[in-house]
Amino acid sequence: MSLMESIYNVLKKGAKAPDFSLPATDGKTYSLNDFKDAKALLIIFMCNHCPYVKPKFDELKRITADYKDKGLVVVGINPNDENYVPEDDFEHMKQVVEERGINFIYLRDETQETARAYGASCTPDPFLFDSEQKLIFHSRIDDTHEDKPVNKHEMHEVIGELLETGKISLQEQPSMGCSIKWK
Repeated sequence: MSLMESIYNVLKKGAKAPDFSLPATDGKTYSLNDFKDAKALLIIFMCNHCPYVKPKFDELKRITADYKDKGLVVVGINPNDENYVPEDDFEHMKQVVEERGINFIYLRDETQETARAYGASCTPDPFLFDSEQKLIFHSRIDDTHEDKPVNKHEMHEVIGELLETGKISLQEQPSMGCSIKWK
């Protein structure tokens, strides 16, 4: 396991979200067009096994619950190579959704093309898009890693501010987590 941080040289602020067509744990296939009516779209590159992702499940569920009715759509995308980490395969994703009560869309990026198009580098790696699906915030979920106490729920705060005012005042901080397991 190597600790990586978000990189900012692929998808720049203001850039349109790259399209995708990926299968979800709910049996559907989703593309960006499915979220065209969202006031905000949070896409998190994540996985099942990462010790930096696991503590974020509850916060992502809280963000989804608090802002879903206000126009936010939350989408998790797992790009990890299941040959490297078998517990990141699609069947285990379905199991994690069931066991953890995941209330957001969870997609499988088998080819890793979507992760590459976004410039995702670690898990978790969150990208927040506005109503036009333009990147507005690429930052961490909160101010802690692994199982340490959280002092500031940054992504929750930013989403609330965006949905209320249309702006974001918080400065971005790179997310840190396990490196994506590339093929």
